[in-house]
Amino acid sequence: MLFEKIDTAGLAHYSYIIGDQEEAVVIDPRRDIDVYLNKASKQGYQIKHIFETHRNEDYIIGSIDLAKLTGAQIWHADHNLDYQYGEAVQDGQEFTVGRLKLKAINTPGHTLNSFSYILYDFSEEPLMVFTGDALFAGDTGRVDLMGEDLMDDLAHKLYDSIYNKILPLGDSVIMCPAHGSGSVCGHTIAERELTTLGLEKKVNPNLQYENEEEFVENVKVVLERPPYFRKMEKLNLTGTDFIEGLPEAEALNPAKFDKKLKSENTLILDIRNELDFASAHIPNSISIWQEGLASFAGWFIPYDKELLLITDGAYPQKAIDILHRLGYDNIKGYLKDGMLKWHMAGKNSSSIKTIRVQKLCSLIDQNNDYWLLDIRGEEEIAGSGKIKDAHNIHLTQLLDNLDKIPTDQSIYIFCGSGLRSTTAASLLTRKGFKNTHVILGGLAGWSSTTCPIV
Repeated sequence: MLFEKIDTAGLAHYSYIIGDQEEAVVIDPRRDIDVYLNKASKQGYQIKHIFETHRNEDYIIGSIDLAKLTGAQIWHADHNLDYQYGEAVQDGQEFTVGRLKLKAINTPGHTLNSFSYILYDFSEEPLMVFTGDALFAGDTGRVDLMGEDLMDDLAHKLYDSIYNKILPLGDSVIMCPAHGSGSVCGHTIAERELTTLGLEKKVNPNLQYENEEEFVENVKVVLERPPYFRKMEKLNLTGTDFIEGLPEAEALNPAKFDKKLKSENTLILDIRNELDFASAHIPNSISIWQEGLASFAGWFIPYDKELLLITDGAYPQKAIDILHRLGYDNIKGYLKDGMLKWHMAGKNSSSIKTIRVQKLCSLIDQNNDYWLLDIRGEEEIAGSGKIKDAHNIHLTQLLDNLDKIPTDQSIYIFCGSGLRSTTAASLLTRKGFKNTHVILGGLAGWSSTTCPIV
């Protein structure tokens, strides 16, 4: 028997491959599908079916590409949407995988027609349930993505799905959700790698309410909706270009890179760490460190731009994989050999001022003129403390609140480490702010008496 969870870092997306007796199925595949092909091939399995638990919003699904290479049948979930591929799975429909059996059950709530899949073992008892975005470890699926006017109805549907369809399967059933901690598809997803329905009944906060009405009122939470979700929703109905056919990013020497910068349709994305970017970067670059791409590229990188990447000089395969998962296919090249060769060619660069947190505390206590911008989220601030007199604008809301930031003062940008602050500084610099400073160190070194942590 083959069972494996594929964890896509950054997106906190879980997909699954299950197989027995030379047959396999995949649930919610990501766009770069080699991982499923390789695992099936090593076991001598043929992928027969591809199941989608719902129309995904946060990444491009790989169903079409996987079906093209394997001949597998795609089964999608949301009957109310205009899919241009696959077939609609039916409530109660059963599938065999060798000696195993999968049963589809309609579990709406996150979307109008989400589906979960029950895996039965050789004794015909439920062994696992793949819940998609209906139920997570420590959380339940968002009910706000289809609009606030549908939230109440979806919350009631979610309650029915969880309490009348999923939990009755039994406490010992292993629960396999579509996302883990860090996903934007939930609110407070726990870091548990493994869980069961019984454990969730005991510790999941959203399963502790006394009745349906209390559950409904508490899960109707409107969360941030990244702008790229709309793009993902469209592509996950119509399909995308075959990822294996996309050209590799071209290795560009400084002269060729500089020539491409002349186009107004070009955007420079610098994926190096905060210290490298602050020290020297190409003017008008956007800084998003590589590990932050999955979380923030969709907020700040438009889809109609041709992307040029700045790395340490090596081919940015990992970054390209992440960008492809988010639908960014227009990657035209990267700067070969990095900023070293750029400077050796006599090209222009910019820098951003940095300051250690201890030094800033000293300046504040000396009554120096400053404007402190805290770009952390509300939950992060609540968990680790608020700095007195700091102005809080979450990073993802920064571009919508530029009018709240003064242009005639020194702006000191604060996050937990300096990584997100560097992204913020790069965005502000592109908008004409000239006196930004990135604070390095985070709250661990904060010791100001004038602006204490409260």
